[in-house]
Amino acid sequence: MNIFDEKHNELEHYEFMMGAERGRLAVALDLLTDSLILTGQHGVYCVSNRNPSKPRLDLQAVLAGIEGAKELIQSVMKNLELRREQDAHAAQPGITSGQ
Repeated sequence: MNIFDEKHNELEHYEFMMGAERGRLAVALDLLTDSLILTGQHGVYCVSNRNPSKPRLDLQAVLAGIEGAKELIQSVMKNLELRREQDAHAAQPGITSGQ
């Protein structure tokens, strides 16, 4: 089963609310968040030998990668939202600068 079948309901919901691109990014963000939680829970049991207050180095790298991917997705979603707002503003008739 592919991700489009597995997450069909979530994709349909978010794509309807936000549009296709932002909806898919929102579902991807949810998947990354779920992965981050599971990896973080795993990190509780797989602690570093050098520093027991931190997860093992491989888990630290995975967590950092997931966090980075989330930040990138959030920035794309924000840019898409800003572009949509700018396009909507530009499409309004009768608005001129200087008013």
